[in-house]
Amino acid sequence: MRLGIKAKQVLGVTSIVGLVVVALSAIQLSSLARMNLEGSEARGELLANTIFQRARSVVAQGGDPYAALHDDSSIRSLLESTIAFSPNVTYAAIVDTTGRIVADSDETLDGQILPPEPELSTLLAGSGFGQLQAIYEGHGRTLEITQSLLRNNTSFGSIRIGVSTLLIREDLNTALRPFVVTAGAALLIAMLVSMLLAQLLLRPIHVIRSGLSRLQQGEVGVTLDLKQQDEFGDLGTFFNAVSAQLAADRTRLAADARPADEPERDRLEDAVALVGPDDELLFANGAMLAILPESPVGRRFRELLPEDHPYRTIVEQTLEGRESQGPRSVLLGEDGGASEGEGGEWLAGTQVVHDHEGRIIGAMLLARNVGYLSQVQSTITYSRKLAALGRLSAGVAHEVKNPLNAMMIHLELLRQALSGEPGRRRHAEAAAVAGGAAVSVPATEPRIDQAAALQHVSTIADEIRRLDQVVQGFLKFTRPQEVRLEPVSLHELFEELKPTIEPEAERTGVTLVIDCPPGIPDVSGDPGLLHQVFLNLALNACQAMPQGGTLRIVCTPVRGQRISILVEDTGIGIPPDRLEKIFELYFTTKERGSGIGLSMVYRIVQLHDGDIEVQSTPGRGTTFRVQLPRADTPRKWLT
Repeated sequence: MRLGIKAKQVLGVTSIVGLVVVALSAIQLSSLARMNLEGSEARGELLANTIFQRARSVVAQGGDPYAALHDDSSIRSLLESTIAFSPNVTYAAIVDTTGRIVADSDETLDGQILPPEPELSTLLAGSGFGQLQAIYEGHGRTLEITQSLLRNNTSFGSIRIGVSTLLIREDLNTALRPFVVTAGAALLIAMLVSMLLAQLLLRPIHVIRSGLSRLQQGEVGVTLDLKQQDEFGDLGTFFNAVSAQLAADRTRLAADARPADEPERDRLEDAVALVGPDDELLFANGAMLAILPESPVGRRFRELLPEDHPYRTIVEQTLEGRESQGPRSVLLGEDGGASEGEGGEWLAGTQVVHDHEGRIIGAMLLARNVGYLSQVQSTITYSRKLAALGRLSAGVAHEVKNPLNAMMIHLELLRQALSGEPGRRRHAEAAAVAGGAAVSVPATEPRIDQAAALQHVSTIADEIRRLDQVVQGFLKFTRPQEVRLEPVSLHELFEELKPTIEPEAERTGVTLVIDCPPGIPDVSGDPGLLHQVFLNLALNACQAMPQGGTLRIVCTPVRGQRISILVEDTGIGIPPDRLEKIFELYFTTKERGSGIGLSMVYRIVQLHDGDIEVQSTPGRGTTFRVQLPRADTPRKWLT
């Protein structure tokens, strides 16, 4: 996780204070532990000496020392008072040399063996960390203070006082509670103070960052108000100098406005201008400079255009109302002036520009020549039609030439068949009669083969009919076709087509699936022509699946305010070398196809300002994708 300077400063100061508090707490706790242990040892030794003095006087009376110590009420009282006198003492007992209890603060333990425990003096001789570890380790332990009992300079037992580390731990915790509260308060105060110091120290950085952000957004003349008499103050002074230099350079570059300086700017067909909040023209590209006076940058925008000019009006409304305006349709003359008569049609609009703090820093004016775009679109459409007409003309020339050649050949054969041997026989007979001689003409002279002649005539007739079909198809493409656009429901269109498609699908064993729900938006089109397009595609798909398959028709909205209609089959597919020619006139992959259907489909889709694509894999099927504009597509002016 990325930490800011403020967070790092607060974390650093708090960590330092926390480490100091922890270190002081450890030292304080170690001191309290040692003091508690030493106090417990001193109290234990005092009690042991008191018991020792009484035990010595009891033993000096003679007799059995153990019995005397056991039965002496003063010894018993001293042992019991030891528990009450020192809160950390858990037991006080007199034991013999074997560790058996002679007298205990608890009489019920007399006669039992008291196991030895570590000496308290040994723990006090160790380090403070070892003492704390012994006190806070586990569930506590018992440490002993021991003093030997002597008789005739011979030890016959000992006084043992047990001190509990668990009780010492409770005393330490009680003593530490105020210190812990104080340490927590110190940490909290340190955090608050560090945050306040960070805010004060980082304020100049925030001011500088804000100034840099304003410069990044294009604001000119940015200055910083840093009055500190330190390094930040020097940095603020340097920033103001750099900002002033940038403002001067920007004004100089904008005033030059040479096309060579900003080639990309002047390549825009749209007219663009940026006007400051005080109505000063800050920027204008080549298309805008063409209608403005010379050297307009730096001057007031209202002084550059006539009072009734639409650009001036829309900019004034934007700056006064602090709201974006347009787009609006305006007519401009050839010189860029407003015109009520004939002239170029433009769409103009403004956009308010704000800085990061929400303050307005200007208004951007953007205008587009709609008439020019219409001319470009018309030229592109006309070029497409000319290209398609060229392909059609080439196809017609090829298709007309073949039938004519066939007709000429068969006409020649027919002429020969009709003007053959019978003509020569009549000529010979006439010559013989004229010379007065008897001429014998063979009776087996060949006769006309009428069947062959009729076959030639039939061939000529077929070729003439095929030529007529070619000419009719060509006329369909070249004859202007009237397209009546209206909203067309694709759901209703395919419901009308379904009864026509289903018989062909059932005949070839094809499963028909139409996914075009009523909620699909309407398209802009001619119902009759669209009916022809999708009927042709669907019937072609059924014929491409002679062994059965699935025909799917799916309608979906796509980007660009268009509707996509997918016609997908699982048929034999189209080879790659033929895929690019399927929309050409008279090209067909069918044995008896005319080659006109898909060409008509392509032309109708073009007339609807649509697109058609085809994808095919041999053996897996073919997919036609038709995209048509929606009926409710709004007119856009900046696209």
